[in-house]
Amino acid sequence: MKTLRKTLTTLLNALAGLSLLAMVGLTCWQVFTRYILQNPSSWSEELVSYLFAWASLLGASLITGERGHMNIPVLVERFSPAVQKAIAIFGELIAFAFSGIILGFGGLQITQLAMGQMTSSLGVAVGVFYIVMPICGVLNMIYTILNIADICKGAPAEK
Repeated sequence: MKTLRKTLTTLLNALAGLSLLAMVGLTCWQVFTRYILQNPSSWSEELVSYLFAWASLLGASLITGERGHMNIPVLVERFSPAVQKAIAIFGELIAFAFSGIILGFGGLQITQLAMGQMTSSLGVAVGVFYIVMPICGVLNMIYTILNIADICKGAPAEK
């Protein structure tokens, strides 16, 4: 399980780094074409916004893998260790359900609907950019299963 977690995290970190580099490069290109060439690049602006959405969702999956999602430790720390473990597992189950229903199922539905719609500047089906939702849904579900296994073993959150 540690190998799977490490592989997924390494892959997501690489994708996050590449998307950041691509966004910086494309933004520099936008500035160059707008102010130096006096002919703004519309496709690069659209691609940067889609890359930002991808980076955000993939980053959320990374946070899920680290069990770094929002919580209120002041409240939870008042309970016994057994209750804390149960609350942590319950939180992971909620994250699993959200990922499966909203990101997985809902993301797949919206992706299929958007495949017939083209982006204005890039000429690519919008669904291609929406596919990140079900992908992240599956990634989050994998991470929550790994997190539940770690919680049951008493392992601390990955950082």
